Amino acid sequence: MASDTTHVVAPKAAHTYTVILLHGRDSTSREFADEFFESEASGPLDQPRTLLDLFPNIRWVFPSASITKSKRFDVFMSQWFDIWSVENPAEQPELQQPGLHQSTQRILDIIKNEETLVPRENIFLGGISQGCATAITAYFADTTRLAGFIGLCGWMPVTSHTQTHQEVTESNHTTPIFLGHSADDDVVPIDNGRELRDILQSRQLEVEWKEYVDGGHWINEPQGVDDIAGFLYRYATCNNSEL
Repeated sequence: MASDTTHVVAPKAAHTYTVILLHGRDSTSREFADEFFESEASGPLDQPRTLLDLFPNIRWVFPSASITKSKRFDVFMSQWFDIWSVENPAEQPELQQPGLHQSTQRILDIIKNEETLVPRENIFLGGISQGCATAITAYFADTTRLAGFIGLCGWMPVTSHTQTHQEVTESNHTTPIFLGHSADDDVVPIDNGRELRDILQSRQLEVEWKEYVDGGHWINEPQGVDDIAGFLYRYATCNNSEL
C-alpha cells in the first residue's frame, strides 16, 4: 500500500514544465515536499527564494513509496524497494528487484500522466537517496528524452547498472543529468554518489556533478539550491521564455 497519496504542488503561473521528485526511504511525499521547499537559494535578496518561488511555471509532483517490510530491520516502512545495506547496495541485491521493478513501473505511469499536460521533453525526473536510485532506474527503463534528471545523495542500484549497458539510447543519451552530494553525508556515502557519476559518464551521458563539503544527507544550502536552480534555468527555459 502507498504511504501517502501523490502530493502535487500546482504552479503559480501557466504550467509549462513538470518536475517529478521521489522522497527517500522512511519518508513521505508531503514530508519531503515541505522540507524541500524550506531550502533557499542565495538570491534574490529580500525576496522569497525557494525553488517554488523561483519557478512559478513548474508543477511539482511528489510520488509516495509503498509501505513494505524491511527484511533487515523486521519492520514495515515507506520504501521504494527493500535493501539490506545503503552503505553497500551490492549486498543481497535479490532483495531489491521486486520492489524496484514495481516502483519503476509506477513512476513510468506518472510520467505518462504528466505527458497529458506537457510534452515529455518538458518533464524533469529525479529524487533523493533511495528516491534517486529508483528514479535513475526508471530513467533507464524508458527510451524517450526527458527535460533533465536531478539526483541528490543517491547511488546506482545493482540491477540498474546492468541496464545501462543495454538501454542507453540516442533519446535518453541527450537528457542532461544533475547530481549533488555532500562529503559529510552519513547515510549514503559520497563514494556511492561518485560511483553513480562514473557509471553514467562511462556511458557518455551528460552529467553535471556537484560535490559539497557539508550539507549532510540533504541539499547543501544555499549553494546546492543555487546549483539546482541553475540547472533548471538552463534546461527549462532554453525553449520557453515565459518561465
